[in-house]
Amino acid sequence: MIDTDSRPVLEPSRSQAFVLWFDQVGLADIPLVGGKNASLGEMIQQLLPQGVNVPNGFATTAFAYRYFIAQAGLEPQLRQIFAHLDVEDMQNLRQRGQQARSLILHTPFPKELDQAIATAYAKLCELYGGCLPEGDTFASTHPQIVQECRYNTDVAVRSSATAEDLPDASFAGQQETYLNVHGVKQVLEACHNCFASIFTDRAISYRTIKGFDHLDVCLSVGVQKMVRSDLAASGVMFSIDTETGFKNAALITAAYGLGENVVQGAVNPDEFFVFKPTLKQGFRPILGKRLGSKAIKMVYDIGGCKLTKNVPVPDSERHQFAITDDEILTLAGWACVIEDHYSAVRGTYTPMDIEWAKDGETGQLFIVQARPETVQSQKAANVLRSYRFVPGHEPSQPPLVSGRAVGERMGQGAAQIILDVHQIADFRPGEVLVTNKTDPDWEPIMKRASAIVTNQGGRTCHAAIIARELGIPAIVGCGDATSLIQSGQDVTISCAEGEAGQVYAGLWPFEVIETQLSQLPRTRTQILINVGNPDEALGLAAIPCDGVGLARLEFIIANQIQAHPLALLKFDQLTDPAVKQEIAKLTALYPHKPDFFVEKLAHGVGMIAAAFYPHPVIVRMSDFKSNEYANLLGGRQFEPHEENPMIGWRGASRYYDPAYREAFALECQALKRVREDMGLTNVIPMIPFCRTPAEGRRVVAEMAMNGLQQGDRGLQVYMMCEIPSNVMLAAEFSQVFDGFSIGSNDLTQLTLGLDRDSALVAHIFDERNEAVLAMVKQVIAAAKAQGRKIGICGQAPSDYPEFARFLVQQGIDSISLNPDSLIKTHLEIAQVEASMGALPVPVTSS
Repeated sequence: MIDTDSRPVLEPSRSQAFVLWFDQVGLADIPLVGGKNASLGEMIQQLLPQGVNVPNGFATTAFAYRYFIAQAGLEPQLRQIFAHLDVEDMQNLRQRGQQARSLILHTPFPKELDQAIATAYAKLCELYGGCLPEGDTFASTHPQIVQECRYNTDVAVRSSATAEDLPDASFAGQQETYLNVHGVKQVLEACHNCFASIFTDRAISYRTIKGFDHLDVCLSVGVQKMVRSDLAASGVMFSIDTETGFKNAALITAAYGLGENVVQGAVNPDEFFVFKPTLKQGFRPILGKRLGSKAIKMVYDIGGCKLTKNVPVPDSERHQFAITDDEILTLAGWACVIEDHYSAVRGTYTPMDIEWAKDGETGQLFIVQARPETVQSQKAANVLRSYRFVPGHEPSQPPLVSGRAVGERMGQGAAQIILDVHQIADFRPGEVLVTNKTDPDWEPIMKRASAIVTNQGGRTCHAAIIARELGIPAIVGCGDATSLIQSGQDVTISCAEGEAGQVYAGLWPFEVIETQLSQLPRTRTQILINVGNPDEALGLAAIPCDGVGLARLEFIIANQIQAHPLALLKFDQLTDPAVKQEIAKLTALYPHKPDFFVEKLAHGVGMIAAAFYPHPVIVRMSDFKSNEYANLLGGRQFEPHEENPMIGWRGASRYYDPAYREAFALECQALKRVREDMGLTNVIPMIPFCRTPAEGRRVVAEMAMNGLQQGDRGLQVYMMCEIPSNVMLAAEFSQVFDGFSIGSNDLTQLTLGLDRDSALVAHIFDERNEAVLAMVKQVIAAAKAQGRKIGICGQAPSDYPEFARFLVQQGIDSISLNPDSLIKTHLEIAQVEASMGALPVPVTSS
């Protein structure tokens, strides 16, 4: 790092200095140097000693801006320009913005301001050792400023408004940034352009909306040493989940080249999730990795006429992640350090929006900006809002287009395709904006849109950030939305169906369900939640509960892995060329194919475990039937044909069988990674369809052979109670397993002797049948007599309130419910307990 103690000593007082070095300012100096520069100074002073790398630089001050305006007598002219401003009139806004910028650009800087900037740049060049090329005209014509300066260090010149990065308003991107600026002349030109950019159309519109006087906001300019990320990678990260507001995850995006493409949404970046609590404990909790297309990268335009240019990314680089796992964890660690520091300084929880860059020459990572996140952190925590289509009126056709969902809302209206910012006057309020990508110039119409759909961008791109701030749904990275959607076509936008956002043709009715969480009573019975899709886990974590009673591996295997585990283990032996080709494409990043299964499964389980940490998360090991396994890629080669797979080779009987035990070992490796590498020891594996205690012991031994030793690091192993033998021999099973979870679907099926998939006997299937209730009552009593925990994770208590009441009356320890019925059943359980003499205690949602 550079020795910042060698900076020049400034003669004037701070309040009247034209230039201050970053390490001379901190968060208290936003009125002096703007939010961006104050934040950089804060990090250099306070976080550099903690290992957070930040490039050095300096800032022009608010005094310098006011001095320029005053010396040139510009205020009366500017006030005249804005006297009849109408930001709802696009032509009026554009005309007045152009007049104000032209006035600034055609007014020269005072010589003393030129001198202060040039002298500071020369000193920055000395610190970094960048030499000017021969014949630099500015150096020869201004010897009094640069004397014998021989420097040409590349810098980023960024605008920083004095109203910027406030906790309740993000002015990010309202003014201009210039990258790869060389030489004193270019630096002064860039600073002048930054001053003018305080009057961009988008900045004028945004200040008007937020109630700021245009002349009360000053412009500071930060001049910062460039990080050569054009030779490596860069991106954006948040210390909070941008979609759900989940506080314990850091979201990192990465793409090749300079970071403007990620910010503007010009590329679909890689995405990574990291769990902060166990990261701080020294674990490696990468919860998820998503490969982005990364089609282009922004690089220096060496030898060209521009500062930067976009070039294609080679296919070999597009199909690999832009940064390594170690770099992901380093960045996430810095996000924690930055968030903790800003929260301490501000005296309140402050999640952060951070830009980072990797230097391709040195391999070092750097933080180049950090500001408070201003959307999720401002939301009320005691109201749960969920969107859904009106039951019975769901879309009847497949979506027109899909992409990355931003938020969890729905919206609708007539689509309006706009491919050029100069066409924004054609956009009418309430329409759905469909475009390639957005940047801050689009903001005057984005606030009018009912929803936004873009071809490009990831979850941290400009369109996504502004949509969250405006509270409207957006779907980004669709690829071909502008081709598949027609202008004037009525569409419904749904971000309420998980990670993928869908655009449906037509106006489909939807509803918003609001639940007050602040007065939910605490119950003696633990209220758990059933979670299938890891992509929904962080959102579901907002529902007050005591953990997860059932997370099924089948969902992760079928949707995120898709391939049969034995097809991965025996890839070279696959006989179907088409299947082999498809698996090869699916696992392209994994030379050893089984690693794909282990990592994807670990990420899925880890996401669910992290969402509800430190509460228990009960993970049922795979329970596909042979016909379901056969439907996975490559599965038909390894699965037998069974006439009745429902009561055949499933669950525990597979795990120790020589024909499958290698595949079960992969499941164990994944859970071992979640517990030991990620530090998520709240995971409790559960064994399904275990017919005898002897079989249970064989499974527990198999798990131990694969690193899951019962009792090690508090590891408990539960068993599904879903076979009559589980009830009859509950005492014996208690000697093998640490707890039970009743599977009411299978227990009903096997108690009543019917196939629950058969329509012919469906009318007999009822968990409330007296025989089933007798089984449930018996096993609860047996488990409690043995001192074992017992809960239920089947469908019945979600469907039937009377069944839930019955369970509470029997003294069951926990009831796991589907998300859509949890709040309703929670209140029902509280009433039952109150009637039994247990007094509920009101609690506030966290």
